[in-house]
Amino acid sequence: MPRKNARNTKGRIISAAWKLFYEQGYEDTTVEDIVFESETSKGSFYHYFDGKDALLGTLANVFDEKYEELRTVMDPSLNAMEKLIYLNHELFAMIDGGVSMDLLARLLSTQLLARGEKHLLDRNRTYFKLLRQIISEGQKAGQLRTDKSVNEILKVYALWERALLYDWCLSNGEYSLVAYTDSVTPMFLESYRASPAEDK
Repeated sequence: MPRKNARNTKGRIISAAWKLFYEQGYEDTTVEDIVFESETSKGSFYHYFDGKDALLGTLANVFDEKYEELRTVMDPSLNAMEKLIYLNHELFAMIDGGVSMDLLARLLSTQLLARGEKHLLDRNRTYFKLLRQIISEGQKAGQLRTDKSVNEILKVYALWERALLYDWCLSNGEYSLVAYTDSVTPMFLESYRASPAEDK
């Protein structure tokens, strides 16, 4: 799959929209603002999106762009658990510092109500592909337990991250998302470390 880059029209619209949502707030951002910021046209905007609300589901694209970037800078010498902790920290630091709680809550609520495509669960996302690769390599290297399949570990890990985000929104951000995940995610992942018996 070719890398989505911000130079394509849809990518520029999405990037501009989320920049404005963060800077001006969702309610105060208009389609005209997004078209101007993205240097596109109204025709292009409505070719890809029915309206501003349709952009809420594209936060998953913003996350995946971050994963594409992290994939290129992540230290390849890290073991599987270290890679998962690194990705979790970096994404949640981005959310903590660049995505408003209101927008994140809107995204989670739209996904709960969506009857069709649920963007966060799309297995073709960079997120799932990268995690699947790390988990698979970790099992082959004897770093992660093998009594659970790659997909089983992947599902629980993704569920864990969504639970952290949901709880942060539910708590109105009364704690630092990144500090909290840094303290609890390593403990969570310990349950997936290969046992000494599996190493032999």
